[in-house]
Amino acid sequence: MKKLPFPKAVLFDFDGVIVDSKKCHMSAWTSAFEELFNKEICDFPEATHAGKAPYQIADYFADFGGDVTKGGELNVLKQTHLLETITPPDLLPGVNEIQQFLAKNNIPHGIASNAYTAFVENSVRQTAIDFKVCMGIDLFEKPKPSPIPYLTLAKHLGIKAQDFEKTLIFEDSLTGIRAAAATGMLAIGLTTQYTEEELIANGAVKVYPTLLEAYQEIVSL
Repeated sequence: MKKLPFPKAVLFDFDGVIVDSKKCHMSAWTSAFEELFNKEICDFPEATHAGKAPYQIADYFADFGGDVTKGGELNVLKQTHLLETITPPDLLPGVNEIQQFLAKNNIPHGIASNAYTAFVENSVRQTAIDFKVCMGIDLFEKPKPSPIPYLTLAKHLGIKAQDFEKTLIFEDSLTGIRAAAATGMLAIGLTTQYTEEELIANGAVKVYPTLLEAYQEIVSL
């Protein structure tokens, strides 16, 4: 694909696309883990769990803690710690530019994340970005890599199936790219954590460093 089509709609993942909230999440996992297991947490398993649902990450950490059956408890505790933080995530390049462009041109857009809705909405408030539609894992029947999150968001936004070929989905994880590609919409990769080759191998039709470069191409169409 040489150039993106002018979009009928644009869907976004959250972490790694809109914000970098790794420090917020890891701080919450660390404090919740230490509260529950009374020992230091292990490193985050980036290679196997980046982009996965929180309950899957919680099970991994609980197994390290010595009791995988406490995964559910750890997940709930972590969400509590996460929402109590007053430190906002870092906004990534191009977010304000592309969101304001979409709003100005009445192009439907929204966020579908494997994080919980409350965290996404809280982060949107903290960073003052003007996304009106934010959907998290608690609103979906299945998490990514299932296409259900993006199909659910598309339905909520009123995007018609005949417009899928001109609907862009921005993702940075391999889990998310596989979900996006499975929808029949255009899966666009951002190299926040994976290489262009890895993203393309998992279904991306085009890859950019950040949203800023994608935005610059869209406005030049």
